[in-house]
Amino acid sequence: MTRSKEVMMDLAIQKKAMMRRKGKKTAKKVLTASQRKEMKLYDIPPEHHNYADYEPLHQLWVDYARDSLNTDRPIVMSQFQHKLLKADLHGSILTVTKSKCPSYVGTSGIMLQETRNVFKIITKENRLKTIPKANSIFTLSLDGLAITIYGNHFRLRASERSVKKFKLKPTIDL
Repeated sequence: MTRSKEVMMDLAIQKKAMMRRKGKKTAKKVLTASQRKEMKLYDIPPEHHNYADYEPLHQLWVDYARDSLNTDRPIVMSQFQHKLLKADLHGSILTVTKSKCPSYVGTSGIMLQETRNVFKIITKENRLKTIPKANSIFTLSLDGLAITIYGNHFRLRASERSVKKFKLKPTIDL
């Protein structure tokens, strides 16, 4: 008699456990940052280091910048600066104007990747260069307008920069 009660209780416990499992959502499998780095997901392979391949990206950026920054209308500097801070720079042609490291000065190319601390640009010599944002000043031009960007002000990810409220910061002397 006690044997049948044990079996019934085990079945009841198993049913409860199954109901709990069905109600729970399965966790999605997400790669960790170290796994992504090991797999080299963010690295651009050397066979794709060709400046000509990225010129259409630059043209797309020019169209995007004209639309979002409204360069066809008279420019109100405060609004222009605010929009520029939140704009996406992937595809823009960046030139390093000043830097604490003199070997970076004069480097110019299409910006391909942006992380929190660096810009990765492809030069006309088909070289991928990683340029730190810290202590660097960049210049980009749009419709004859030269725009200066202080790297220390841009030391955020592009996605974080688009939603952040900015406060005035003093500039750096190089």
